[in-house]
Amino acid sequence: MSEFESDIELRTDHYFKLTKKVVEKHGDMEVTYAVFMRRPVIYCPKLAVDWITSVVGSRGYKINITECFKEGAWVGAGEVLMYISGKLSVLVDLETIYLQKLGGACVAAYNTFGMASDLPKVGFIAMDARHCAGSDMQELMAYGASVGSKKAQNEQGAIGFIGSANDITSHFFGKKKGIGTMPHALVGYAGSTVEAAKMFSNTYPNCPLTVLVDYFGKEITDSLEACNVMKELADKGLLSLRIDTHGGRFVEGLDTAKSYALLDKNASHAIRTFRTEQELKWLVGTGVSAAAIWHLRLALNNKGWNKVKIIASSGFSPEKCKLMSSVGAPIDMIGTGSYIPESWSETYATADIVEYNGVPRVKIGREFLLPNK
Repeated sequence: MSEFESDIELRTDHYFKLTKKVVEKHGDMEVTYAVFMRRPVIYCPKLAVDWITSVVGSRGYKINITECFKEGAWVGAGEVLMYISGKLSVLVDLETIYLQKLGGACVAAYNTFGMASDLPKVGFIAMDARHCAGSDMQELMAYGASVGSKKAQNEQGAIGFIGSANDITSHFFGKKKGIGTMPHALVGYAGSTVEAAKMFSNTYPNCPLTVLVDYFGKEITDSLEACNVMKELADKGLLSLRIDTHGGRFVEGLDTAKSYALLDKNASHAIRTFRTEQELKWLVGTGVSAAAIWHLRLALNNKGWNKVKIIASSGFSPEKCKLMSSVGAPIDMIGTGSYIPESWSETYATADIVEYNGVPRVKIGREFLLPNK
């Protein structure tokens, strides 16, 4: 048994392996599977289709895959994504794995489309890798993000996702390398925010620089000092400040009252309407709130640093992005891994056999899956 087949043997559901032996003993037949999802998604088939085609080819067989949509299309709940036809003995033990490669990417694409469309003038960086359960999921999420982003770029004129945080998934976004300059670890190593910026610039001269400004809780002070020290980069628009303040404290210079006052002055519609508790936290609470972003932008502009960009990160889910859009938060770029589906049960793809040797047959209640002929 090849390493490829050994992996399938270990990872597929056991009842499919038992069924494969039954079919091989009692006679094979041609079947057609209908693959669908229970929620609206954006169609992301490539990784699943490439995998199943490769496996079947290695087994010396051919199958027919009829895709009902093109990559990037909207698909409604319960609509068939694709039909897969071939020998039952060849296909039956593959279902577990190809479904894994389909559902998560489709929901990630759905989420990233919404994020990029809600904030069309904001660039996004896919920073999902640390939140993924291994390399397979990492690839799925980046692929989904690239498809959703491309749809937003084509349909909404959005900037969308410009890259990922690591090299292995960068190709999905047309890049050869990952994007990013410094983690909190480098700031801690340097002993100060500005010293970290100097070290990085000294190591990578003439490169655009993003300075992480929240480590010491002096987001405004350290941002302005970084601009002064990196004046040449700042004047050329090559300096960005990333704010990643955690939810345990306010950004420097803010509290609840000051946050309300700041939004009332700069985006009064943000707070003069009903808001849920979560929305209020994103607007005027701790961490990277709308008020915090306005606070940093105004501090920079007041000192003449209008070309310095703000990168926001920390919990930028589809819902948080939508809220930031509605209040006009002055964000230039967002680093996010929060497009990963919050409820993993929503990613479940399902495959049912709908034809046996050309005879339509499906379990009661799933007749909607039968192909129209």
